[in-house]
This record gives sequence, structure tokens and C-alpha cells, in this order.
Amino acid sequence: MDAKRILKYLRQLRTNNNRAWYMEHKAEYDAVRADFERGVQQAIGRIMTFDETIAHLTVKDCTYRFYRDTRFSNDKSPYKTHLGAYIAAHGKKSLHGGYYLHLEPGHCLVACGNYWLPTNILTSCRNEIMGNTDEWLKRVENAEFQKYYGRVEAPADMATWDQPQGFGMERLKTCPSGFPRDWEHVEYLRQKDYCCWHRVDDSFFEGDHWLDEIETMFRAAKPMMDMMNSVIDDYE
Repeated sequence: MDAKRILKYLRQLRTNNNRAWYMEHKAEYDAVRADFERGVQQAIGRIMTFDETIAHLTVKDCTYRFYRDTRFSNDKSPYKTHLGAYIAAHGKKSLHGGYYLHLEPGHCLVACGNYWLPTNILTSCRNEIMGNTDEWLKRVENAEFQKYYGRVEAPADMATWDQPQGFGMERLKTCPSGFPRDWEHVEYLRQKDYCCWHRVDDSFFEGDHWLDEIETMFRAAKPMMDMMNSVIDDYE
């Protein structure tokens, strides 16, 4: 994947985010998009070697429209300034967790897991963690997982992808109702999602070496995601 070309285009678009510029450079967008989609196809091929549940996916199943939905936003710029792909067995709009690739100048990352879960499903996930604590800790407190994603940051109530790594985008300030406040691992009950991410340099997606890197990162996160998916799938 020619990440340098992709990021150069996105950097130019960021300062020229209007239809006139976009149409003038449409051929470059088409070339960049095609190259990104080849990279997504490579990623699907690599991930399916250790997660066969995603083998049926096509690139179209995993990628997003480039046009922004500006109806409810003060920012009326028409185009996204990143390219992303969410490789999830039940589809990119499902609650079932998957694997995410994000190319954006200065903000490239890889991520894995489950996002923005409804309260009833969160309650079931929390019960699963409490009922199988040793298994959960084995999956999220091992050296490989924490090397890439770190630990839950207990004092914070909101994390961002601007941080170098993280586990849990949003969390409650206190223990959720109905759960013991004095539980030793209460920080995992406060999570409102089970998403983990790792920021990478803009050069990360150059060439083909990144396929080896994402395999290692995603393998480290998959046991955690599998445990949450086993709960979430009962609702889908």
C-alpha cells in the first residue's frame, strides 16, 4: 500500500476541503482509494489466517463513504480527511467487535474490539467479567496485550485516539449501579466499551511489513474481543 501517496492526498484535501478542489483532483482520489482498498483486501486475507469468521467479507463490507454527513454538524466541509476500514464478521454497523485500520495524516492507528454498547449489553458484559475474572485478567493483563494497548486508565472518564495507546474509550466516573463498588477490579466494570487502540507513525502502512505488525497487534487483542463477542452475539 502506498501510504505516502494516500497521506499526501489527504493532507492536501485537509486544506482544500471543497467540491471544486475535489473534482479537479478526482483522478488522484480514485487512484488513492483503489490503493487503499487493495490494502484492505490484504488485511482481510491476513486476518482470516487467525480469524476465519471474517473470511466472507469483501472490501465494500468494510469501508465507508468518503462524503461526510453534515446535517447535524457545524463543520460543513464535505469530505472526510481520513480513510478507514472496519473488518467485522457481522458487518461494520454491528455491535460484534472487529478490527479497524485508520489512515489520517498524523493520526494513523489500528484498533480492535467493541464500541458504544447499549446499557443492557454492557450489564451482561460486566457480569461476564465478574463471573470469569481469572479468564478476563488472563486476556487483558498479559504482557503482549499491555505492550500494545496498555491498561484501563482508572482516573479518566474519557479517552481519545490522540493518546498513543488505550483500552476503553469511555467509562463511568463511578461503579455502575448494581455492582460492588469495592470490587478489586472495578475499573473494568466502569468501561462503556471494550475498544483498544494503538497509534502508529505515518510510515507504518508503507510497503507490506505492516501486515505482519497488524497480525501481531490483533492477535494480542483477539482473546479479549472474543470474550466480549461471546456475550454480545446473544443479542444480535
